Amino acid sequence: MKRLKVGDLVEVISGKERGKQGRITRILADEDRVIVEGLNTVTRHQRPTPRNQEGGKITKEAPIHASKVMPVDPATGKPTRVKIRVGEDGKKTRVGKSGSAIGVG
Repeated sequence: MKRLKVGDLVEVISGKERGKQGRITRILADEDRVIVEGLNTVTRHQRPTPRNQEGGKITKEAPIHASKVMPVDPATGKPTRVKIRVGEDGKKTRVGKSGSAIGVG
């Protein structure tokens, strides 16, 4: 998945979280899924264990398929497709539709 990196701001383009934006916290490359901060939350019931004395309900983010998210173009603030631009020095940069670099800095 060259078009997505950890820390990228992405927008969900389909599903129940459509239109919401968040940062990628983890990439599951072998499953083509990403975990986006604050989106696609699920509730799990945790039984008390010696490590976790409390137990109870735990809310956490579930993975979303990578095809359902698009990086946000920093110039326009809208979802965009990604191109790879090779500079004169041979370095590769991810670029949005507007021509601005994605995920730099």
